[in-house]
Amino acid sequence: MIKYLGKANQKLLRGTALLRLDFNTEDDWRMKAVLPTVKFLVKHAGKTVIVSHRGRPKGIEKKYSLKKNAAELARLLRRKIIFLPGFDFKKNRQTVAAAPEHSIFLLENIRFLPGEEKNDPKLAKQLASLADFYVNDAFAVSHRANASLAAVTKFLPSYAGLELENEIKFLSAAMRKPKHPFVFIVGGAKTADKLGVVRFFKDKTDWFLLGGGPANTVLSLRGIDMKDSMKDDHNLAAIKKIAAYKNILLPLDFAWSGDRALDIGPKTIAAYGAKIAKARTILWSGPVGQIEEKKFSRGSLALAKAIAKNRRAFSITGGGETVMFLKKYKLDKKFSFISTGGGALLDFLAGEKLPGIIALAHARD
Repeated sequence: MIKYLGKANQKLLRGTALLRLDFNTEDDWRMKAVLPTVKFLVKHAGKTVIVSHRGRPKGIEKKYSLKKNAAELARLLRRKIIFLPGFDFKKNRQTVAAAPEHSIFLLENIRFLPGEEKNDPKLAKQLASLADFYVNDAFAVSHRANASLAAVTKFLPSYAGLELENEIKFLSAAMRKPKHPFVFIVGGAKTADKLGVVRFFKDKTDWFLLGGGPANTVLSLRGIDMKDSMKDDHNLAAIKKIAAYKNILLPLDFAWSGDRALDIGPKTIAAYGAKIAKARTILWSGPVGQIEEKKFSRGSLALAKAIAKNRRAFSITGGGETVMFLKKYKLDKKFSFISTGGGALLDFLAGEKLPGIIALAHARD
């Protein structure tokens, strides 16, 4: 059984919390998503030690330091954040112990240590030595078996944070009992990465609306010459099976640049928009065009506006690229739920067991 922070006996939260967050985004949207958990712990816990990461550093790389994140979090919370720049855990324990009640600390990028991605129990035990209980509110990285997500739960009573609870609740609802018509928009670059979730929803989804790499790949497999457009050459046997699904809709036209299809065209926008307008559940994974260029972002923007207009549908999206795009056009608030996950979102929706969540279910009492 997973224990949820919001339902915990508050008397058990009076010690120091070890809080795993994910600041690995271009801006502060993931940080803002977990502010309710941080504020909850500031109110109820004695002290809070935050563990997070950025990028994929090879050892200690200054450009991936979390020092700026500490300043940004301090700005958002309007309170002091004590940055712990090193990994001398004995010294860090002393610093935490000497600080006033309700202090907040941020440890340097945990991925600077090789034991993190190796799920090293020694590192997990060192992290656990800083606190009395553990909270995971880093859904976006919970598909990784890392020391600060999985192994650490063997040493501390553990809870799912408020944002992680929301992820589990809303995504589970979409998996189990989606309202129909159910429309699933599948775009982005890598078709192979989306295989599991498309297979899982084969009999649950009324329509898959394909764009980007997935559309190009399936059209190519169906004998359409997509020229030099982005296609996936991996797992083609599995993709061929998906290409045969009768509930897949493919683009009718494209916006081209030379020999590359870089966005869906007006006929496709109209056809996809009609399906979105009638939907009661909408799941969107990945843009349908090269949104870095304004002239090739028209398809994704039109679909986003169509989703925003359909107020009767429960709409879910996630992934840094899509979320940043929606925020740019102030459409993110028009969705029912925005997941902080990208790869974790797809894995969860595909019915896979996420190590960070499974670890909470088997954590130390």
